[in-house]
Amino acid sequence: MITGVRTTAYTHNESDHIEYGARTAVGTQLKHGQVRSAAADWSIYPVGTVFQIQGDPSLYIVDDYGSALVGTKTIDLYKPSFSSMNNWGTRHVTIRVIKWGSFAKSLAILKPRAYKASHVRKMVASIQARPA
Repeated sequence: MITGVRTTAYTHNESDHIEYGARTAVGTQLKHGQVRSAAADWSIYPVGTVFQIQGDPSLYIVDDYGSALVGTKTIDLYKPSFSSMNNWGTRHVTIRVIKWGSFAKSLAILKPRAYKASHVRKMVASIQARPA
């Protein structure tokens, strides 16, 4: 269990997400059902990490990232509408990691994008600096 995890919420209709539409950083549809999409700093929670929030039966999978999350331990939870996003707000929760994702897969996705954005370069550098 990881206690005190700061969570926020986002939706595909936000202005900074419009260019990506309802797609994740891995290229799949944003999910909001029994399995839900989450965005995080992939050097902390690598792509593919599956977790559950205490008191919530849903499963969340880290399949997205965002520039505001890099260097923070915040997890951004996908919500399908502005009202559900605003209803969530910011909450500190306890999570249980069911399966850790892959730093190698994170690097494979991030490295070709590193030239485009400083936040991607930061995640790549943090992953590469991890002890083997």
